[in-house]
Amino acid sequence: MRTVVIIPARLGSSRLPGKVLLDICGKPMIQHVYEAARKATKIDDVYIATDAEEVKDVCSTFTDKIIMTSTVHESGTDRLAEAIEKIDCDCVINVQGDEPLIDPKLIDALAVQMQASDEEMVSAMHKILSTSELKSPNAVKVTVDNRSYALYFSRSIIPHHRDDWEALLNHHETIPAPLRFYKHIGIYGYSTSFLKTYANLEQTYLEKLEKLEQLRVLENGFSIKMVETDYEPVGVDTLEDMERVRELMKCR
Repeated sequence: MRTVVIIPARLGSSRLPGKVLLDICGKPMIQHVYEAARKATKIDDVYIATDAEEVKDVCSTFTDKIIMTSTVHESGTDRLAEAIEKIDCDCVINVQGDEPLIDPKLIDALAVQMQASDEEMVSAMHKILSTSELKSPNAVKVTVDNRSYALYFSRSIIPHHRDDWEALLNHHETIPAPLRFYKHIGIYGYSTSFLKTYANLEQTYLEKLEKLEQLRVLENGFSIKMVETDYEPVGVDTLEDMERVRELMKCR
């Protein structure tokens, strides 16, 4: 199965405009994402999908695997669905363009899961360790069944711990054993056939309520296989995030 990574790279961003081109240690952020994805060993190629000539011009200095897409897409999923019309592949791994510290091993884990079990869609999660992260609506939670298929995603705390819930949140800094809560990581793998189906589905009630696009999949009766990982993403949404990434990458 031919498996590729596609990195959607939109120039516009409400919180940090032009962030994919901002400098990190002498390179634009999108180049760090691209180079990290290239280190994955279970994929066949890496592409950048963009609607901006400025992004294309910058990316052309380090790769020719650039796919120009429409400027009217409302989501990265729509951009991917257009991009795969221009390349030959069976599976697509969607890596966000604002994660310069993306772990190539996680990309490989999703690719292997797609290739081994012929899943329609896969994603990732890591165990939540702190109650502060558990309480944050910015940390999207996911709960899964016994086979690691997603049951639901929410900005609220799921599952609800009925007994001693207030004590858990107010008197513990870390999640006590044997309780398990998982944070969703926004990296996705799709079969190309399912990606085309997904992109044509109408927005759903829960998706609009929670502002979580992946709920469209569950509401339409499809499944998402979740892969557990120790990787914790460090996305860039603010200048403070950018400085943190520069520090982690030890820019001089």
